[in-house]
Amino acid sequence: MKAQEIPQDPSYLEKMTREKVYALNEKGEYVAELSRGWTVKTQALDVAWELIRERVAEARRKVDAGEYSPLYYFMELHMMDVSMLADYTGFWKWQVKRHLKPSVFKKLSHDKLNRYARVFDITLDELINMRHRES
Repeated sequence: MKAQEIPQDPSYLEKMTREKVYALNEKGEYVAELSRGWTVKTQALDVAWELIRERVAEARRKVDAGEYSPLYYFMELHMMDVSMLADYTGFWKWQVKRHLKPSVFKKLSHDKLNRYARVFDITLDELINMRHRES
């Protein structure tokens, strides 16, 4: 790709970052240039975010139905899995899996709940009542 052909399509990330790409200059040499975005990449990101929104909505439905504790919702909201959450909280994976059960979650100590709340950057009340700040 020639330097003047580098896509400069507006994207969600253009205000935060630019993508470094390599292209050929007039002399046929590779040079590093910046791109504001590429429509195809933006569309792929839109699809990925829609899938994440669907997973979060499904997690909320399962928590509301009593299938999982609020940890499941926040885990999906923060795009974590059990292993990652265990690593961040210092709990064993089997403990996190156990804490996903609503009956076990209700009996967790404030210390344990606070460890989860700190990881999700929310208050204890927000964790227990499954509320979060939209940002």
